[in-house]
Amino acid sequence: MPGGLVLLFAAASGMSVANVYYAQPLLDALAHDFGIGRAAVGGVITATQAGCALALLLLVPLGDRVERRRLMIAQLLALVGALAVVSLARSVPVLLAGMLAVGMLGTAMTQGLIAYAAAAAAPHERGRVVGAAGSGVFIGLLLSRVFAGGVSDLFGWRGVYVCSAAIMLAFAVPLWRRLPRLASAPSALSYPSLIVTMLALLRADRVLQIRGMLALLMFATFNIFWSALVLPLSAPPYHFSHTAIGAFGLAGAVGALAAARAGRWADRGWSQRTSAAALAALLLAWWPLSMLEHSLWALLPGIVLLDLGGQALHVTNQSLIFRSSAHMHSRLVSLYMLFYAVGSGLGAIGTTLIYARAGWHGVCVLGATTSLLALAFWAVTVRSMSNADAHVTSGWKAETGGVNG
Repeated sequence: MPGGLVLLFAAASGMSVANVYYAQPLLDALAHDFGIGRAAVGGVITATQAGCALALLLLVPLGDRVERRRLMIAQLLALVGALAVVSLARSVPVLLAGMLAVGMLGTAMTQGLIAYAAAAAAPHERGRVVGAAGSGVFIGLLLSRVFAGGVSDLFGWRGVYVCSAAIMLAFAVPLWRRLPRLASAPSALSYPSLIVTMLALLRADRVLQIRGMLALLMFATFNIFWSALVLPLSAPPYHFSHTAIGAFGLAGAVGALAAARAGRWADRGWSQRTSAAALAALLLAWWPLSMLEHSLWALLPGIVLLDLGGQALHVTNQSLIFRSSAHMHSRLVSLYMLFYAVGSGLGAIGTTLIYARAGWHGVCVLGATTSLLALAFWAVTVRSMSNADAHVTSGWKAETGGVNG
């Protein structure tokens, strides 16, 4: 796959997922504009996350039934419309409806592009391509808070959604021109049958079950940190603004970029070694993170390690679950990301409860314990995954005659 097309997949995926997270640093402004109480303004995030869940269940699987290029463009244009609705909203019901639509369409586009990239890539390069697109998603997620904070300081919170709508619209032409037409025919299943087969697919796919559970634990760990970070940094002695707190995501982007190599290692059959190293980095990260109360600078290496380990594991997981036929990729990524959604929710809920009772030290204990549980789960299930690397390795050797991609 040409480097320019890989970059397009990564950039479009990153911009799509960013739309889902713009509201997080804007809650104060939304509460003021719409007269929503501080306790109730979290409903904006709830609406967006509900849209994410609906997309994973109802929209993302469509990629296995509808021609992918047309589906991506249709979803992109619908997302632009949803962003416009949010930017023009004058009442709480319209705002929540717009946020629900942004969550659905932003998630559908993001995961649809990942599945598209996996289906378009040759077997020997699938890990590399998925790794690059996944890094785009991770960076888009991390930098969304920085973008939203900076643009809102200049143009207000509505300006964030106007700018994003313009950026997404600018992607329409290159996506239409550059996205490849895939040789594999869409599934002949009806839409209801397509949705029903997801349960059977989950029950039958051992790799998906194991890698999904690792994703659940990893994303729980990730959210334990990022959901709690605003609490100590916005309180004395720091009193940081939301923009300043969001800027810590820049350190995480360094780790996410470094983790893109994990896809290449998975292509070569090294997925288990990569997984072990990623989980070890995830656990080790909590040592410098626990020093926040003594040194703010200790956050930086901790964030790099956390995002390096999390993204490397995420890329390896996706490289393995996409080993199946291309006509199932959309359903596979949908099921995998449902594990992610559950883990993210549990991490966010758990960390706020722990912080209220035990402070930052308790958060770090919870994060380290969850990371250790993920490492233990990998160690127990590694034998069940023993055939996965062999399958991947034989696939790219057959494709390339044994020459590394």
